[in-house]
Amino acid sequence: MAEALATPLVPADYLDLFDPMRAGADLRGRVVSVTPETTDAATVTIRPGRGWSGHVPGQYIRVGIDIDGVRHWRAYSLTHRADAADGLISFTTKAIPDGVVSNHLVRRTAPGTMVMLDQATGDFSLPRTLPAKALFITAGSGITPVMGMLRNHLNALDDAVQIHCAPTESDVIFRDELRGYAAASRLTLHENLDDVAGVLNLASLDWLVPDWREREVWVCGPTGLLDAAESHWETAGLSDRLHVERFRPSVVEPGEGGIVTFANTKVTVDADGATPILDAGEAAGVLMPSGCRMGICFGCVVPLKEGAVRDLRTGEITSTDENSGDVRIQTCINAAAGPCDIDL
Repeated sequence: MAEALATPLVPADYLDLFDPMRAGADLRGRVVSVTPETTDAATVTIRPGRGWSGHVPGQYIRVGIDIDGVRHWRAYSLTHRADAADGLISFTTKAIPDGVVSNHLVRRTAPGTMVMLDQATGDFSLPRTLPAKALFITAGSGITPVMGMLRNHLNALDDAVQIHCAPTESDVIFRDELRGYAAASRLTLHENLDDVAGVLNLASLDWLVPDWREREVWVCGPTGLLDAAESHWETAGLSDRLHVERFRPSVVEPGEGGIVTFANTKVTVDADGATPILDAGEAAGVLMPSGCRMGICFGCVVPLKEGAVRDLRTGEITSTDENSGDVRIQTCINAAAGPCDIDL
């Protein structure tokens, strides 16, 4: 009877209006504060709903936020202490040029804003048995998952070294906190500022961290740093000591691209072979489902009705034929490999 009276809504919809963060509801959170870290980075602190299950330091969450009537999902590493008594969670994001969500979060989001949340996930974290020697190498906002680890585990790490790269001193996220750890002899800190020392060359590890070969290593930052680290540790025969977190998938040599048709919207895009279909569609004004944007969460999966796409991580081609029917693809890690029709 309640459902009939509530049509076209259901009773849960009305409950959401009065208690959106109740147990059993879709997981939501309410923004408590937005604290600037640099001129273009801020920490967003959220009170999660009662369905929040907690996290392991270093993990990330997907956050859904409504901007101009459209819900956008992005993934962010958690930076708060896992044992915080207030129950609040936080992540830190940097506003990137033309970044719809990052700019909104840093510059326009106000306390009280309601956001959607997913449970924490990811395996970029410290092991239960902490290493005797740890090395963290980060650049830009790549510091965020590592800061989550440091805030939660630094007291238990006997020997931790942090190398952090940023364009200038003012761009160093968590600068005062990192320097405070170093001043208290809790962390050996090396800041690599591009305007002073140039881009970090991993060959410098031999004098920055002479015992780097003996350390368990966590690296997070731009693709160039991650690719260089994987090559460096592979050459040294130490790949098993290296842990990498990528905000974007590693991209192989791009293909030729093609015309992408979004069937339901009648929009067509001449996409090159290096641009994810997700980005190409968004640039053309198509409302695209998305999530982590790096091939992990499967929040961007849509049907490929006809044509071929290329996985930007592996170069593998996925195509349709007269017998295949719709093929489901991830638009964040696939580019056009010739003409293709997307059921969107």
